[in-house]
Amino acid sequence: MQSPSGPKSPAVNGRISGELFIPDLCAPRSVFVLVLLVELLVLVFTLASSSLPRFDWDLLAICSLFVQWVVLLSAAVLCQLRRLLANASLPLVTAGCLATVLVVTAVSSYAGWLLLPDFFGDGDNGGEPLWLLRNLLVAAVLTGIMLRYFYLQQQLRLQEQLELQARLDSLRARIRPHFLFNTLNSIASLITSRPEAAERAVEDLSELFRDSLQESQRVTTVADELRLCELYLGIEQLRLGDRLQIDWQVAEGLGETPMPSLLLQPLVENAVYHGVSQLPDGGTVRVSVHQDAGSIRVCVENPLPKQPARQGGHHMALANIDQRLQALFGSAAHMAASREGDLYRVELSYPAGDGR
Repeated sequence: MQSPSGPKSPAVNGRISGELFIPDLCAPRSVFVLVLLVELLVLVFTLASSSLPRFDWDLLAICSLFVQWVVLLSAAVLCQLRRLLANASLPLVTAGCLATVLVVTAVSSYAGWLLLPDFFGDGDNGGEPLWLLRNLLVAAVLTGIMLRYFYLQQQLRLQEQLELQARLDSLRARIRPHFLFNTLNSIASLITSRPEAAERAVEDLSELFRDSLQESQRVTTVADELRLCELYLGIEQLRLGDRLQIDWQVAEGLGETPMPSLLLQPLVENAVYHGVSQLPDGGTVRVSVHQDAGSIRVCVENPLPKQPARQGGHHMALANIDQRLQALFGSAAHMAASREGDLYRVELSYPAGDGR
């Protein structure tokens, strides 16, 4: 699966961001798929070599033993060679994998000939040299097909990642001007009445954007998003003073947990801009971040005036965040906004520990 922020590097030497196009053949899922596919091929071969009324169970058993041995031994050897192939070029990786399978096939065929001469040595096989050559040709063809399949699968994953990254970059680009417009409005209101505070707010804004640009080059965390919120709230508190109160409810140990960039700050910005700033006496923005049942849960609450001066302001940021969550996590992410009396609440959740 992809990180919440930062561009993905293109495929180099048959890899995505350093990953070989050959999957991890030691993984239980890969081993199970290999065993299943190989057994199906052996079954097809046995059906083609014998009639249904006289199904050759001996042929099925011997071929299953031999082919499964070759495939599983080849997978084990390739699994051990992954480190050596990690920095190799695509042609070298392909040649190395093909050579490994052919060597394993040749050795296993010769061992099978010695152990079961009655089965492998009959006239139908055309003698040891032709039987060995046949096995090598079959192994080469099937290995070539599998390598091509693995490569095309990786290219498909690369295309999906690039499309997703382009979509996420577009969504983040839409929300930044919205944030900048609101922040500049806050600074503008300070210029005439409190020029020193306005100067400090501009410095905070530059620091905020510097941190934001740095985050676009790496996986962002809960601590990173909280830092952006603190910088933004510092600017707003210069304008609102004691009218703006913040109640942080962040569970301990979540600082390094991945969080999509610009997820929390727009919610806090909405809470201030469309809530607290419109109340003569101000109010408290409550920000809750905790982990529950394998998910990160975020809740932002703020008071609302009975007659908001700005209509529909929450919807742009909420729609943007919802689209990014769905793009990153699909149905595993949820977001809901509700109003209960004079309180506005936004709740969202997404899988914890996902570094996409």
